[in-house]
Amino acid sequence: MFSASKLTPDQIATLKERAAQGASMSDLQRVLKDEFGISITYMDTRFLVLDLGIELIEETKVEEKKEEKPAPVPTGTVEVTMDTLTLPGALVSGKVTFSDGETAIWMLDQNGRPGLDPDTPGYRPSQEDVMEFQVQLRALIQKSGL
Repeated sequence: MFSASKLTPDQIATLKERAAQGASMSDLQRVLKDEFGISITYMDTRFLVLDLGIELIEETKVEEKKEEKPAPVPTGTVEVTMDTLTLPGALVSGKVTFSDGETAIWMLDQNGRPGLDPDTPGYRPSQEDVMEFQVQLRALIQKSGL
């Protein structure tokens, strides 16, 4: 284990200066090796930093911005489509775009129970849109021969 007492005051000052400039733990380990010829492990570098009271400046993490979905564009009509590949566990499935531009995935399970999964959590279509959706869905299913 490496001891801080093996460093000269100039070496300690150099380490503190580099840390103040934003050097990371790995950077300080590299300075010890390249400039002072002292090869120590990462863990020993951590202990050395603690022993010397060196404050490392942490980089502020840039939060990744969530991909924002474009706002729904009202179409004024309800449009229902059927998937060519049905969702697992469904008899039939598809997509619907409501008159206000909101979209959802619909399905009928093996027992004929309907399900609706809107893209916007908590979204509820208007009563008129639900009625139009049902009419179009019925026509679409009859047309497909199911």
